[in-house]
Amino acid sequence: MDYSPIVVQTAPSVPNITPTMLVALVILGGWLLTALAAPAIAPYDPDAIDIMNMLSPPSAAHLFGTDQVGRDVFSRVLFASRVDLLLCVAGVLPPLLIGTTIGLLSGYFGGVVDNVFMRIYDLTVAFPFFVLVLAIVGVLGPGLLNFILALTLVGWVSYARLVRAQVLTIRESEYIQAAKCLGYAPIAILSHHVLPNAIGPVIAYAASDAVLVMLAGASFGFLGMGAQPPLAEWGVMIADGQAFVQQAWWICLFPGLAAISLGLGFALLGDGLGHIQRTGVTA
Repeated sequence: MDYSPIVVQTAPSVPNITPTMLVALVILGGWLLTALAAPAIAPYDPDAIDIMNMLSPPSAAHLFGTDQVGRDVFSRVLFASRVDLLLCVAGVLPPLLIGTTIGLLSGYFGGVVDNVFMRIYDLTVAFPFFVLVLAIVGVLGPGLLNFILALTLVGWVSYARLVRAQVLTIRESEYIQAAKCLGYAPIAILSHHVLPNAIGPVIAYAASDAVLVMLAGASFGFLGMGAQPPLAEWGVMIADGQAFVQQAWWICLFPGLAAISLGLGFALLGDGLGHIQRTGVTA
């Protein structure tokens, strides 16, 4: 049996890279290169303590100054980009995969699977997102791994709901009915026909969701519930510097600007992908 997908569009189209997406790719590409090259770029060990240079202001020796125990803030910002980028990927990818799978099954087959999912969705959205994540982390204990697990347990619901809504429309399409008449197995219809036509909005949402994940990671690190010291992470760095903000503003300022710029990159990427989806341009 030939399981090649039924082509909906008759002519290929070229993705429209908008200025917004271009800026986003520059920002995210810059941070990705920074994270990969951090060991080569950083002038100091990010965890090296130098009590002779505690709370030193920005200078030629320390571009972003030093923190309360003499660690180089510039080096820590560079190494923290690796943690925060990894957090964005690890906080988005598992919920995306789990939610997409459940949304496909729920929307296509309906019945008991759909009813169970809808009850789980109703229960989840009854509580604020951050409250649920905080409660799960509180039970599991602070730490980066537990924080990612909490994001997965809560975050997959949004992806499943989005995919389900797409599948409910797609499954009634003529090309899906044609595939059924040709004897295609459900798994082949889902993987070759339904998923490719439903994944566009999910990818756009995932890019925007990365902003929420990054902000949540920084917030939980600030509260001591995410990444744990002495690991260099922007939220942890801001929390470390809050007690010295009046005499050593640079400890909080530079990791805060880094977090804002990375969040802006993901936000612009999500906006650009959403524009492409709305205008019907596909790769």
